Amino acid sequence: MSAIGVVSSCSCLRPGVWLLNAGMQKRSSLGLHTAARCAAKEYYEVLVLGGGAGGIAMSARMKRKVGAGNVAVVEPSKTHYYQPLWTLVGGGAKKLATSARPTGSVMPAGVEWIKSRVTALDPDKNCVWLENDTKISYKYLIIALGISLHYEKIKGLPEGFNHPKIGSNYSVHTVEKTWKALQDFKEGNAIFTFPNTPVKCAGAPQKIMYLSEAYWRKTGKRSKANVMFNTSLGVIFGVKKYADALLEIVKERNITVNYKRNLIEVRADKQEAVFENLDKPGVTEVHQYEMLHVTPPMGPPDVLINSPVSDAIGWVDVDKETLQHKKYPNVFGIGDCTNLPTSKTAAAVAAQSGVLDKTISLVMKNQLPTKKYDGYTSCPLVTGYNKVILAEFDYSAQPLETFPIDQGKERVTMYHMKADMMPFLYWNALLK
Repeated sequence: MSAIGVVSSCSCLRPGVWLLNAGMQKRSSLGLHTAARCAAKEYYEVLVLGGGAGGIAMSARMKRKVGAGNVAVVEPSKTHYYQPLWTLVGGGAKKLATSARPTGSVMPAGVEWIKSRVTALDPDKNCVWLENDTKISYKYLIIALGISLHYEKIKGLPEGFNHPKIGSNYSVHTVEKTWKALQDFKEGNAIFTFPNTPVKCAGAPQKIMYLSEAYWRKTGKRSKANVMFNTSLGVIFGVKKYADALLEIVKERNITVNYKRNLIEVRADKQEAVFENLDKPGVTEVHQYEMLHVTPPMGPPDVLINSPVSDAIGWVDVDKETLQHKKYPNVFGIGDCTNLPTSKTAAAVAAQSGVLDKTISLVMKNQLPTKKYDGYTSCPLVTGYNKVILAEFDYSAQPLETFPIDQGKERVTMYHMKADMMPFLYWNALLK
């Protein structure tokens, strides 16, 4: 998979992209799989699976279309996290608590919050099954189930996180361990990994590397650190303009980049990391580490694997321009759980939510969708405690930039946008 096809949860949201209000054009009718109305709380006009960025944003939009009482969100988690902030939490620049809010506080007023987990989808009968064999029927279904982390696919994890010197910014349980490992660093190899799977935000595994390098320079430890980026990819980033800028940075800061290296085992008691060489099947390398940051393998949520709504791998199978399901016209997908060939980021969700809103509006009127998603996504590449390269691009891996400046350069203003403005916009604009 290409570098840009393996990205998520970066924080930049294209200014105003979720507020677009294009006109609607009438087209020919679509046949829908409609369901007979069931008893109260057994049927909703719009059912949203997942209470992350995409699910909350779409439930807020659907509330305005069909009324709060006709919309429900299935989400088991009591806490909603703004995960793009975890890069800065792992680097010691933000506190974990600032990334969290109770799920109830972000749920649109009046929308039903079903505190349960989806166990099966039956789109042919317009219903889903939840825990305790609860059945919920719907007229329209929006799937926003996110992506699953699989630390267990690396031998020695997740139990290895009980040892020092190892952390991961991708989990609420391990992000603070990254900051501890960063502070405790004394001398030796500092290794940062990128797995051989799709991931949330392909920039994030190296963002923490740049922050770590900057911290050690500031604390006088840099000369004792051998900083290594071991990535399963063949490039440092999937968009050439930003890749060229990053390569200049790693050269200037004396960072070693090892391509086609995939982490397969962590021997935390010995502080050893084992990598397979993807260019030489069967060949492995063992590296001693003083600090290890793990980006875990990721994949579709279990409930989507072998589901009628998913492709062969398990991603929700949607049209890449309209976000409507390819087989079931009353089913839609948004965000990390879909097979859209773009980066899996909060910025992508912001752009997708505007398009999906228009798509559903037309489908509800038995009209063909006309609004098209161009694959826009964004990744603020944090390169220091006050520097960011703001990468924005489309399906074709071409820059699709917002500002009238060269966004391939490190900028202080872009750092403050990442660290301060985007969290504010997330809580107060995207989710609402």
